[in-house]
Amino acid sequence: MTSYMNYIFKTCFLALISCCFIACKGQVNVDGTKATATAAGKPALELPENMWSVFQDSKSNYWFCSNGEGLYRYDGKAWTVYTTFDGLVDDQVRGIQEDHEGNIYVESFGGVTKLVGNKFVKLPIIESSDGVWKMEATDLWFNTNYKDVYRYDGQWLHKLTLPEQQLALLNDNLAGPIEDMRYSPYSVFGLNKDLDGNLWIGTSEAGAFRFDGQSFIWFGESELSTLPDGRVPGVRSMIQDKDGYFWLSNFYSKYRVDPSLPKGYEKVKAVEILEELSKDRILYFNSGIRDKAGNLWMTTYHGGVWKYDGKALSNQQLHNGFDTVLLLNIYEDNEGVIWLGTQNDGIYRQEGDSFSKYVPKL
Repeated sequence: MTSYMNYIFKTCFLALISCCFIACKGQVNVDGTKATATAAGKPALELPENMWSVFQDSKSNYWFCSNGEGLYRYDGKAWTVYTTFDGLVDDQVRGIQEDHEGNIYVESFGGVTKLVGNKFVKLPIIESSDGVWKMEATDLWFNTNYKDVYRYDGQWLHKLTLPEQQLALLNDNLAGPIEDMRYSPYSVFGLNKDLDGNLWIGTSEAGAFRFDGQSFIWFGESELSTLPDGRVPGVRSMIQDKDGYFWLSNFYSKYRVDPSLPKGYEKVKAVEILEELSKDRILYFNSGIRDKAGNLWMTTYHGGVWKYDGKALSNQQLHNGFDTVLLLNIYEDNEGVIWLGTQNDGIYRQEGDSFSKYVPKL
């Protein structure tokens, strides 16, 4: 009888161990070690007012980035919130990306995390020399801290440095040594890919760069640096219109790449702006997209949503009844619906020709 009980005990014990092994199998960190399996996330009870951006992945899940309260996901049935408890390096989430294999990456001030199994795992960073600048079709690009450029090759985050330029051509105040400045004019404010796969990099005061995988074109124009009145709008978003021109965070000028020219590009006036649209407004946008119909959509912090249809520029002001809605990010989902991230009024969603606050049922 005792032998039989021992046999039963050993069999059950081995079965339990096997179940645990099977449950953990496949959950591996980016460095090859096993990831800890946890019940990631918890049900979300409400959405915060400070919601920076929106992303929809290839599986139709929506991801919402908050400024201090973690990452929110809606899978079509339930809402879940993820925080540092689930592996995020910071609850201030700045963006989401998805690679060619469907993996999800979360960008925060403290770094980039990858969703591995049920846990977010921080990607390792290596310092790279200037000569390591290259680009593969499957690379992802990040600027987690608004200071540096990071290229992710599927295994490592390569920290890269932009090539220095003659900044005195932009502004006399930028002529001194970088080490004497309060902060680097090369601080990265924006990263975008164009229709041909070239990388565009916007900076705080050093203009913009286009990298094709082999060489750079520097867009060193005064409107892309410190303005005469001392404002520093920065190049935060770079979008391409249907005529092939690039809009670099402003409504004054647009640019076409032409390697045969001395600078590698030509600059022309962007658009005629009606006086009632330009009065008392900063005509620089912090986020922009080109929608499926070829229209450009841009957001300004407290100046509303702007649309350019190829002929004219129009503007929509957003007000929640008490305050002006402060806009941070614009995004078009897989179905062609446009979303707006705000600093003070949650998420806005396109409804026909206008936008209204998105209030989900949690």
